[in-house]
Amino acid sequence: MKLRPDLSTVPEFEIPYVTCVPEGDLIELLMGQKDKTLALLSGLSEDQASFRYAPDKWSIRQVIGHITDNERIMGYRLLRIARGDQTELPGYDENLLVAGAPFDEWSLEFALADYAAVRESTLTLLRGLRLGDWEREGVANGLRHTALLIASVISGHELHHLKVLRARYGVV
Repeated sequence: MKLRPDLSTVPEFEIPYVTCVPEGDLIELLMGQKDKTLALLSGLSEDQASFRYAPDKWSIRQVIGHITDNERIMGYRLLRIARGDQTELPGYDENLLVAGAPFDEWSLEFALADYAAVRESTLTLLRGLRLGDWEREGVANGLRHTALLIASVISGHELHHLKVLRARYGVV
């Protein structure tokens, strides 16, 4: 799927996520992203996965959990919208979800396995969409979204956090 959302329809806070997604087939990009993310993070030690660059910032393990939780939520929204459900879908507070999650009790291996499982679920969902499903619209977090926009945000959101992991956490 080489389509991209029309930027004039993208909610302002999601524009940075959408614009950082490279050209190409979105499903192939998400597959490749999974492999790159796992390669980047699987070499970290448990101590490294617990690192926070400031006391009030998430640990690397929590960032992984946040990426995964966000994709779970976005995948659910994508499913509902792609299937034509017009029920307005609520937003969520990412800080509340991270605070309520046991991510720092998990091994890095488990956190990455969870991430990989969710990504595979997303990919299976996307592969099963018909062309018209990508353009279906619904409301999530009070804003209009298409399935295509949500899939693009999944990719861009992860790319954003990987950039932060490299810049602020020293992950290389």
